[in-house]
Amino acid sequence: MNRIPKLFEQKKENILSVFYTAGFPNLNDTLSIAEALEESGADMLEIGFPFSDPMADGPVIQNSSEVALENGMNLKLLFEQLKELRKTVSIPVLLMGYFNPVVQYGVERFCKDAHAVGIDGLIIPDLPMQEYESIYKKTFDEYHISNIFLVTPQSSEARIRKIDELSNGFIYVLSSSSITGRTIDQDAGTTAYFQKMKDMKLKNPFLIGFGIGDKATFNNACKYAAGAIVGTAFVKHLGTQGINTINKFVKEIK
Repeated sequence: MNRIPKLFEQKKENILSVFYTAGFPNLNDTLSIAEALEESGADMLEIGFPFSDPMADGPVIQNSSEVALENGMNLKLLFEQLKELRKTVSIPVLLMGYFNPVVQYGVERFCKDAHAVGIDGLIIPDLPMQEYESIYKKTFDEYHISNIFLVTPQSSEARIRKIDELSNGFIYVLSSSSITGRTIDQDAGTTAYFQKMKDMKLKNPFLIGFGIGDKATFNNACKYAAGAIVGTAFVKHLGTQGINTINKFVKEIK
């Protein structure tokens, strides 16, 4: 059973999803970080698989990908590391990255291996919606993998409605159209955008990401969404503090 819908059925607000890069800061940290995040109170995890040419990532996450690749991380190794995932981690886990490595690995093989280790969903920002619907949706569905679409402030209402129709997990609402790590503009335009998303009464819940890095930004996002996604701030924390203070990081946000 896919764990994402179950989470949103059981918890309607203040959901914290945390992103980190597989193989960073050390090659074999992937599973230890997942376990520590669940123990600390994270509700969902997004594990990034590194790619050499990221488009939407800011310098912090770009650097973590470079370090992970230098450490030797690749998709085959990641799936090997995740074989033990469901022995200790019960919350929803997603993989996030770019489509090129997935195509190189083989889309069906990727979905099959992801399902085998207990992955619930994928976030692939550069997978076009029409291509997903016409070519890949059947494969994702076969392996019970939710495809998570991204919405930006520039997304039309028609596109958002179509994304809602195709989704079976949640919708990832970007606070801005910038790269990761940028601080959210607390202006009238951003507030109106969040309110618009809330007022659309979509069938799928949504989480707000990009620029969520502390308790204040998390709480503000939760006024409009079911929760929020923390990425850059956590990756920065791992790079400077290591994996032994994950509990402190999560507690400061929640």
